[in-house]
Amino acid sequence: MFDGVHLGHQGIIDQGRQAVGPGGRVVVMTFEPSPVAVLAPNQVLPRLMTSEQRTRALVDAGVNEVQVLVPTKEFLQQSPGAFLDQIVAAHTPQHIVEGEDFRFGCNREGDVAFLREFGRERGFEVHVPEEIMGSLVDGTSVPARSSVIRKLLAKGRVRDAACLLGRPWQLEGEVVRGNQRGRDLGCPTANLDIGNLMTPAAGVYAGQAHLDSGQTYIAAISVGTNPTFQDKGTSCEVHLLSFDGDLDHYGWRLKVNLNHWVREQLVFDSVEDLAEAMARDLERVQLLMSG
Repeated sequence: MFDGVHLGHQGIIDQGRQAVGPGGRVVVMTFEPSPVAVLAPNQVLPRLMTSEQRTRALVDAGVNEVQVLVPTKEFLQQSPGAFLDQIVAAHTPQHIVEGEDFRFGCNREGDVAFLREFGRERGFEVHVPEEIMGSLVDGTSVPARSSVIRKLLAKGRVRDAACLLGRPWQLEGEVVRGNQRGRDLGCPTANLDIGNLMTPAAGVYAGQAHLDSGQTYIAAISVGTNPTFQDKGTSCEVHLLSFDGDLDHYGWRLKVNLNHWVREQLVFDSVEDLAEAMARDLERVQLLMSG
């Protein structure tokens, strides 16, 4: 799935580029949606990025082409050999790069050993890079995997997640109508619909907002259930510091980097206490993003 396009994925791409040289073509094959959505819909994991974000990140990492496969039941029932026959017919590859735990074909019958044998018969070389390890903020070394990044985000550890991604984690979505309480509290927000992207730990974050116009703003991001108002459901609200435009129109796209954890979600006894806390949050966000 290349979800996250993290350091491990980037290592695979780098090895492919090294194998073919600067004049060769590197093609990434991925799925949309995940095959799990077809085989076991109730086990689908939240995404680290949208398919559009993934394509942009793959191209930025040095990929020439991103081929998106649609995982129908018929497609997933192919034998490993039939699946590889399609790849060879479409691309005539000289090299294929995969992880050691790669499985493919009906019932996951194909593995790296099968791939290598097939490559000897069809004239391509198989490369299996060593797993990439990343160093967290405290120096701890962990595997650069999507599953590890999800666990970090579930704890609000966005700086550690960035260590494995090679960049800050970014939420992207459409601005939709919210409860409009922010402007009454002196802190107008854009309510972001993040779709099936992962929701990080509830709390307040400091980050950077990117508008389609190319403008960027320091942002305070609040993720949670608004327990002071006993709201139902989780929301993602973004306040743009020093922004003097109108946040009351909807349907536009917004990208937000989550750079720092500020505090956990809290319940306040009064709206006045909440407003005071929000003012302190903005000061903290400004300090973190300016440092």
